[in-house]
Amino acid sequence: MSNFDIFIGEVTGTALLILLGGGVVAGVVLKRSKAQNAGWLAISFGWGFAVMVGAYLSAPISGALLNPAVTLGLAIEGGIKWGDVPLYIGSQMLGAMIGAFLVWVAYMGQFKAHLTDPEILAAQPAVEGLVDQKTAPKAGPVLGVFSTGPEVRNPLQNVLTEIIATFVLVIAILTQGLNNSGNGLGTLGVLITSFVVVAIGLSLGGPTGYAINPARDLGPRIVHALLPLPNKGGSDWTYAWIPVVAPLIGGALAGGYYNWVLV
Repeated sequence: MSNFDIFIGEVTGTALLILLGGGVVAGVVLKRSKAQNAGWLAISFGWGFAVMVGAYLSAPISGALLNPAVTLGLAIEGGIKWGDVPLYIGSQMLGAMIGAFLVWVAYMGQFKAHLTDPEILAAQPAVEGLVDQKTAPKAGPVLGVFSTGPEVRNPLQNVLTEIIATFVLVIAILTQGLNNSGNGLGTLGVLITSFVVVAIGLSLGGPTGYAINPARDLGPRIVHALLPLPNKGGSDWTYAWIPVVAPLIGGALAGGYYNWVLV
């Protein structure tokens, strides 16, 4: 496949993944949404279906990696060339930012209603004009629509959770989801991987929100920091390294385990 195929496939597929994945979170948590309070089950299945839509679109174009951790795991396994890794990851980051922006566009009225609601404002310390920024909230009230955060802030546990969850994802892709050329998801592999993502969300998503994808977390977090959202609070940059570094470790471990143990 050409560099253009990789770029278009990964940007478009990742954008759809984040649009639908972030969209289900927005629908569940934002006020004035018809899906408000639909719960964790809806979020887990929503993310699984988001993976399915993005991957089916991009599989015949770029292999549907859509995730730097998957990209790293496949490079270690030998399914893609190391020289293509920067293009894959850069395309995934751009796609994730586009998808996050489109979530804001689709839910613009709900973001405004949520962030100007007296009940929400009462639960957030004032940030604008704050003299001591150390007292500002780590995560604003809508940051969860864009990126992940832990329920219990314990860096070691949070890192281990993301490593374990990403290992499950990448090893499932490597053992079940490769197409005949070995460089991405095949038709059945897309469906399998989508349900693996649902399983990860239900079983391992509770502690950290299961980023399992550095682009999925960092790209939308940057968008959250840049968007003109009133009373949006902080983007929790002190936590932001964990959903980037830990999934990359999990993906690398899965690639190594596949090569050294399963083959």
